[in-house]
Amino acid sequence: MNYRSIWISDLHLGSRHSQAESLLAFLKNVECEHLYLVGDIVDGWELRRRWWWDTHANTVVQKVLRLNRKQTQVIYLIGNHDEFLGDFLGLDIGGVALAERIIHEAADGRRYLVMHGHQLDGLVYFNRLLERVGSRLYDWILEFNLHFNRIRRRLGFGYWSVSAQLKLQAKSAVRYITRYEEGMVHMARQAGVSGIICGHIHRAEMRRVDDILYLNCGDWVESCTALVEDFQGSIHLIRLTESGFETVALERQSPSAPEPQGGPACGDPIPVRDHGLPVSTAPQHA
Repeated sequence: MNYRSIWISDLHLGSRHSQAESLLAFLKNVECEHLYLVGDIVDGWELRRRWWWDTHANTVVQKVLRLNRKQTQVIYLIGNHDEFLGDFLGLDIGGVALAERIIHEAADGRRYLVMHGHQLDGLVYFNRLLERVGSRLYDWILEFNLHFNRIRRRLGFGYWSVSAQLKLQAKSAVRYITRYEEGMVHMARQAGVSGIICGHIHRAEMRRVDDILYLNCGDWVESCTALVEDFQGSIHLIRLTESGFETVALERQSPSAPEPQGGPACGDPIPVRDHGLPVSTAPQHA
């Protein structure tokens, strides 16, 4: 599979819940001119708590560096779990550029603000302790999910994400996701771009909000998704299923389609929502 650009986020290498092996299956079958690592690639929080770095994590790093040597431009956008790299912003490490945010110009001329997205989360700045408590609770849920799915596989059932289901059932989580998406769209509008590409909340999604495209590339802990750009400038979601990878395009869903219920996990449908006016093909200038 040959693409102009690929965006992946929230690998959380260094956590035992990282789906690094699934990501390798994707990376081994793609080529691209631009690869964006949209934050939380390495889980510094988890590594400080306990060391967990397996051969799959090593292979992911080696694969990314090999892609960089093959003339793929690799850009690493720092997230909150890999904030320890903040001291190296603006530098190239092994040919990989480090940045907090960047503007991507697509093949059709549209411009996208690319950032991890934790910049909108006030807890990052004002209550680090509470954020880490929430992260620890999330780790416990993922641990339960790991053992739960081992039992499901032995019984012949497919993967089911407990944490994704819990998040969708919690009204406070739904409100947080809504505020997050609205905030990211506002940042894109302020930057004068056509859309925003982000991660952070582990929820893959593509939707229009008036004149702005909100694109979240998901994660490689739960949803196992990536965003890709073809050579005409169209952006699609790639998702992992039990039979391989499949593509969901934004244009496949009409504005009148019903609002999807539930959230993506590995093998689940990706929500693709279209709200409001079509996005102009002419680039906006920041």
